Amino acid sequence: MSKIFRLLRVTRIRSWLVVLLLFAAANAGFVTFSARPAARPQATVAVRAGGRPLAIEDYYRIKTVGSPELSPDGRWVAFTVGTRFEETNGNPSEVWLVAADASSPARRVSAEGADANRPQWTDDNHLRFIAGDRVYLLDPGAPDKITETGAAGAGGARGGGRGAGGRGGGAVAPISSPDGKWAAAVRNLPPPKRERVFESDFAKRHEERFKGFEIDWLDYKRDGSPWPVPNRVDPEVTPPQEIFLTAADGGAERQVTQLGLRPGGVEWSKDGATLLFTADSEYRNERSYGRSDIWTVSLDGRARRLTSNPDYSYANARYSPDGRWIIATRDFALDMVIAKKLNHGGPVDLIVMPAGGGEEKNLTADWDYLPAGARWSPDGKFVYFTGGIGGTTHLFRVPPTGGAVEQITKGERRISGLSFDRAMTKMAFTAGRFEAPSEISIANIDGTGERQLTHIFDPFLSEVALSRAERLNFKSADGTPVEGWLLFPFGYRRDGGPYPLVVSNHGGPHSAVGCGFDFKSQYFAANGYFVLQVNFRSSTGYGEKFLWATWGAWGTKDGQDVMAGVDYVIKNFPASADRVATIGHSYGGFMSNWLITQYPDRFAAACVGAGISDWISDYGLADIARTKETEFYGAPWDPKAREIMIRQSPLTYANRVKAATLFIHGEVDHRVPFEEGEQMYFALKKNGVPAKIIQYAGQPHGIAGNWNQVHRMLHERAWLDRYLKGGKAN
Repeated sequence: MSKIFRLLRVTRIRSWLVVLLLFAAANAGFVTFSARPAARPQATVAVRAGGRPLAIEDYYRIKTVGSPELSPDGRWVAFTVGTRFEETNGNPSEVWLVAADASSPARRVSAEGADANRPQWTDDNHLRFIAGDRVYLLDPGAPDKITETGAAGAGGARGGGRGAGGRGGGAVAPISSPDGKWAAAVRNLPPPKRERVFESDFAKRHEERFKGFEIDWLDYKRDGSPWPVPNRVDPEVTPPQEIFLTAADGGAERQVTQLGLRPGGVEWSKDGATLLFTADSEYRNERSYGRSDIWTVSLDGRARRLTSNPDYSYANARYSPDGRWIIATRDFALDMVIAKKLNHGGPVDLIVMPAGGGEEKNLTADWDYLPAGARWSPDGKFVYFTGGIGGTTHLFRVPPTGGAVEQITKGERRISGLSFDRAMTKMAFTAGRFEAPSEISIANIDGTGERQLTHIFDPFLSEVALSRAERLNFKSADGTPVEGWLLFPFGYRRDGGPYPLVVSNHGGPHSAVGCGFDFKSQYFAANGYFVLQVNFRSSTGYGEKFLWATWGAWGTKDGQDVMAGVDYVIKNFPASADRVATIGHSYGGFMSNWLITQYPDRFAAACVGAGISDWISDYGLADIARTKETEFYGAPWDPKAREIMIRQSPLTYANRVKAATLFIHGEVDHRVPFEEGEQMYFALKKNGVPAKIIQYAGQPHGIAGNWNQVHRMLHERAWLDRYLKGGKAN
């Protein structure tokens, strides 16, 4: 339902969490793994003294700092800085460079006004990046001397890139073998040629006059893509891909695989004798959600499938430095979950296996979270990976021989974009916080010696007083411990108020809110609202039991968790029980629909973004039927699934709603189609409840664009002001 589901299946929840990791203080050294970060004392006053409140105009002052890339020698960090422009509605980025020892301030190295991105280092410590449609190369020791090397797409840096595993495959830039003798690349095979035959010229003329679509395949829609989506099982649309080799000293390209699949994640063994990759044998089966296996192929074309258990799907396979072992992530195959009607999605684990195939050792069997981004240390003694715990994300390591998982970084923060030097002694990353946008930091591999390298937002933070978030711990109706965060209104005083309360629900549902800057939440806090965010059941970062606790009953236990948070805030802070609103997008929109139907006397207003109202109609209209086939136990024609869909649909209880509700939806949303918002809007209007709907033209599920974002925030705030403060709504 949320953006996350665009990338993942319900049972495959991995790398998205790497995007959000938060470093707080520079506590260093290895620590023993603990289930949750230690609490810290919280400030009573939540704003910086003397600063002004955040204004909507500040939206265009918030830059995006990301894509840190540490040079192989560990001396430099390249990164990107994105800027929002009101005039163009665009978000161009620049490439910047900073010395890893902070001996000089960060500086832009791409040309002024150029849209530059994808910084990558070559093996000889030169920086390559793309600006416009051209590729540039510079020596960090002489950053004013930039050389244009060709057109974008002509090849990657540091040996190219790693293709995506699984059904999609995807061509990648040539990848050089460790000895430099060969380059491997994934290429499309020529698709079969078809010539359309008509029974007569008369029939041909009428076919050419036809305006519309003819669809005879299952997956004809995908959010964010033109409609209808081309048939992915058609060889003309997704032709088979094979791995080809080219000798460095010249010669014709040679095909080394004959599998008729789409290899992804191609990687050389250290001795250059084999290539490792993943591929999905079911990618032509439109009724299968697919599962990927691990494969190898030798230079003479002998291919081996190393995994074949239909219960599992594998991804991100990597050779150990000595070539004897392979690590990969493993999770339950979605088709198996559906066929066996499981009441959970299973674990995501990090496994190690012999390079030639054989028994798999589960390295995270006793670690109840979601490992992501695994990689070997250069000496092969450890496997490093990231994972989320509660509202934080950290770096961990585990010996490939087995043993306890060690947590390296700590503190109430999230890191993202981890990048390492060649020797893997240093790491660069973005460090996010509730009270400020992310900056670039660097540290030793054991977490010591951490320092912040960039200060992009120092001028902004010296002027604007952003709200701090206090971490809350409370128990739900059935006694389950739940975690949340509360942002304080600007000018908050303990003896002030009572202040209105906005409950902001995250999407997913299998995601999590946590330590990270969110402009909208800060904007509402700046306008006098408490903002509560709850990691309700189904959130990641709290273990498997918590993750799958809503299976078969989306809204029930997680809704109780949210209400427990509301009760906790009203009891312990000067928040008004009569002026509470719920907002959210995607699953957060569904949650808002659910809350105003199940707890009608508790909410005065709501802003529902792309929220499900009827699970039965959603099954046939949305592009993710899998969520219902798993967590609702089937399709609407299955009696058990149908009963769940009706019971858990907010539309079933629309006559209970009292909250004035603003509905927000994208015109071409295929993840939660516009009809879902339309049905709930119509029901409220029929029952005499104040309601309004805003449709954003041409927008999919994730409503994008600076103008749309600002327009949306202005209208949401005006709606809440009207029904929680007695103001006027737009």
